[in-house]
Amino acid sequence: GCIISGAKVKRSVIFFNTHIENGSYVKDSVILPKVRIGKNCTIIKAVVEKGTVIPDDFEVGVDPEKDKERFLVTDEGIALVTPGMLGQRLHFERE
Repeated sequence: GCIISGAKVKRSVIFFNTHIENGSYVKDSVILPKVRIGKNCTIIKAVVEKGTVIPDDFEVGVDPEKDKERFLVTDEGIALVTPGMLGQRLHFERE
């Protein structure tokens, strides 16, 4: 299941084992499995890849120009957010 604690979610698909913290707002987005969205985040028109950890107070879909600097953004304005784009590693190399 998912834990959506004090957050608002509109017209979005939220996959399993996802946590959305207090004060966050997700709209018109797809949040893939095992994503953590911190407190007071705004996620609008985004696809968040599995395993991504969104830090507190993070925004996507609010400033299109800022989004284009950080993420892959489609012509329709949908941002793809991956762990690598946030400096996170999802898959670890074997030694």
